Amino acid sequence: MALSGIGSTPSFSYTSWQFPAKNNAEEAAPDKNAAQKQQEAEKQRVVTELRQRDAEVRQHEQAHMAAAGGLSIGGASYEMQVGPDGKSYAVGGEVSIDTAAVSGDPEATLRKAETIRSAALAPANPSSQDMKVAAQATQMQANAQRELAEQKAAERQERQGVAGYTQHGIAATPPMGSVNNFV
Repeated sequence: MALSGIGSTPSFSYTSWQFPAKNNAEEAAPDKNAAQKQQEAEKQRVVTELRQRDAEVRQHEQAHMAAAGGLSIGGASYEMQVGPDGKSYAVGGEVSIDTAAVSGDPEATLRKAETIRSAALAPANPSSQDMKVAAQATQMQANAQRELAEQKAAERQERQGVAGYTQHGIAATPPMGSVNNFV
């Protein structure tokens, strides 16, 4: 505040007060510390997210392996990402399973398809790839059921054909040129 005396009435003028001037290093220190704390908080947030994702991915793939049993080929493989803390985290994964039909055995193929479908849908949140594998297993089941029905029909027809030409427990030769239409 400054005092000046013009006439008999004093007048006052106020000047704004300022912090004493600091050098550049002192001014940058609070900003640097704030930025460093912000970076550290961001790093911790990313690490927390990566830990959560890692746990989700591993649990997801473990559910596939547990449900697939012996159909699992070589266990789970993971897509890894290095976090800001220098550690590796699983951010994706897959389990390879044998999805081939059992040649000549539709009953075994049916059981296998059911296992594949169960394994694909085992995780709490199946991925789009999981849903695709489940759909393929459902198709495999339908094909195996069709093949099994055809096989049973052929066996039934064969038994009926042989039974139609059996007399007193001794197989007889069907007459030449006869046509058998069993339904």
